[in-house]
Amino acid sequence: MSARTSDTPVDVAARLRRTAADRPHHIALRWSAGVRTYGELHQRVDAGTAALQTLGIGAGERVAFVLGTTPTFVEVAAAVLRAGGAMVPLLPGLAPDELRFAIEDSQAGVVIVGPERIHEVRGLADEGLLGDCSVISADVDPEEDGSWERRCADAGEPVRVDRSADDLAALVYTSGTTGRPRGAMLTRGNLAANQDQSLAGRFQVSADDTILLVLPLAHIYSLNVGLGAAITAGATMVLVERFDPSDCLQAITEHRVTVVLGAPPMYVAWVQGEALDDADLGSVRLAVSGAAPLPVPVIERFREVTGITIEEGYGLTEASPSVSATSMADAPVPGSVGLPLPGVELRLVGESGQDVDPGDEGEVWVRGPNVFQGYWNDPDATAQALTADGWLRTGDVGIRDDAGMLYLVDRLKDLVIVNGFNVYPREVERVLLGSGLLAQAAVVGIPHPLTGEALVAYVVPLPGTSVDVQALDARCRTQLARYKWPSRIEVVDAVPTTATGKVRRIALRGN
Repeated sequence: MSARTSDTPVDVAARLRRTAADRPHHIALRWSAGVRTYGELHQRVDAGTAALQTLGIGAGERVAFVLGTTPTFVEVAAAVLRAGGAMVPLLPGLAPDELRFAIEDSQAGVVIVGPERIHEVRGLADEGLLGDCSVISADVDPEEDGSWERRCADAGEPVRVDRSADDLAALVYTSGTTGRPRGAMLTRGNLAANQDQSLAGRFQVSADDTILLVLPLAHIYSLNVGLGAAITAGATMVLVERFDPSDCLQAITEHRVTVVLGAPPMYVAWVQGEALDDADLGSVRLAVSGAAPLPVPVIERFREVTGITIEEGYGLTEASPSVSATSMADAPVPGSVGLPLPGVELRLVGESGQDVDPGDEGEVWVRGPNVFQGYWNDPDATAQALTADGWLRTGDVGIRDDAGMLYLVDRLKDLVIVNGFNVYPREVERVLLGSGLLAQAAVVGIPHPLTGEALVAYVVPLPGTSVDVQALDARCRTQLARYKWPSRIEVVDAVPTTATGKVRRIALRGN
């Protein structure tokens, strides 16, 4: 593919340039300390671009950043792309060893770190664990020599850089729920394609929309479906750095938010608390949940209280991330993750390698312009994930109904084998959640001397309810085959999850 100039909207930085030219006075960002227009954001990104170039960042160079859901994150991400580099966005909640691994593995030349983790990252650098990587503080002391703010103020004008859709835009490290994270290589074209694909069906966001962004921007869902799609559409983004159920509801009311981009922990917290009963959500036209399955009882309780039916989507880092959404169907169907997005091909493949019939289980395979290029420095894992003709083997098991709606069954890696029989934890979780008394349920396999593995269920009650473990056990015995019965059911206050709500089954198996 021939190179494109930075005026062509092939990535967020170029799309920001276009939006700023079209609507310079339209508000791009709102946050607790103020507002910023698209014109102002564009100028600050240019300053950040020049600052990175003075640090030697050019075509293909990686820049890691450990920043919260703040204006600085937005500026840094766009500046890295505008300088010709590739983003390595890292969650502030990562452990020191996880931060070190990602910075070292990505061979980042620069890491920009906010107040939450700056001391730890500097400590890693002082110990010689980050190689030649330069550590830059941001949002700590703007007058500090060498800070991001001082470098931007002193940098001057940036040099324009030509990049193509095939160039690396981001190394996004997988969540590591099943092992050591891997860096998914996403091109500028991958990210731009999925921004366009996401803006379809009922998720046709426009410049008139105001979007709540409280999920970590370092997660690909918030980064591309939230930030990327919002800039593409020219919408206003409300940045909330930490999720608090009451504070977020207040932000929705105060800023007249029209689109809520959420994940299961947010909606679970809202239905468990009392603040939702008195909240004014009259401005909200669309509530979306992604990154992990949302229990149907939570969808139903949220709709009962607010009148809003949550739209669900399905995706994964390697698909930039969105694959399907209920917003593509005539109406959302709780429990389903909807229909494929425009330009996304989807297959369900059985053990024989052939497509399965409607209603039968198969591994979800995906192909489209949003599918990644492989794993950074890991050709073996890349070969396992991508077929020669471009299909991504997701590792997720699903079924499709006669209308083509996709329902996820489980992860292949989460499969539990009891007495030689395959058990998908989500099948058991659905039966437990069907009691209508639970906010969450998580099922894992543990070693068993006679059956090989056995099932253990951890359940979290809905507020105001009590859980009868014997009744739940009886429900499982009525609706599930014997080998799918949990060997025990434990009532807990919460189950361990990642920042976006995926159950950390490794942590549960350790109990």
